[in-house]
Amino acid sequence: MPKPLAQISQAGVAVWLDDLSRERINNDSLKKLISEDNVVGVTTNPSIFAAAIGKSDLYQSDILQNKEKSIEDIITKLTTDDVRNACDLFQTAFETSNGVDGRVSIEVDPRFARYTKISQQQQPER
Repeated sequence: MPKPLAQISQAGVAVWLDDLSRERINNDSLKKLISEDNVVGVTTNPSIFAAAIGKSDLYQSDILQNKEKSIEDIITKLTTDDVRNACDLFQTAFETSNGVDGRVSIEVDPRFARYTKISQQQQPER
């Protein structure tokens, strides 16, 4: 008997996960959801990352290595690293679907909403 997510996927629904964390990446649960449960994308936002960072020691070494940076810069690094690593896990889904699936979505800082190409000189004040 097919798994429920496989059935949903076979019906034409793109299954996305609304939860990303370093723990999910490192313990292979995201990889398993992709390979066994037909998950083809993931989305995340500041609240999801706040919960992930607050509940896990997996971010501690990166935080300490970047302690001279601003809190905002540290959070940007942590979230960017997790999103990049999740993208790697979705690479096959992205390629086999010609870019339709295999995406990772992160909520962008609203201060950057009007900037499509940001250089250091164009960045809004923090």
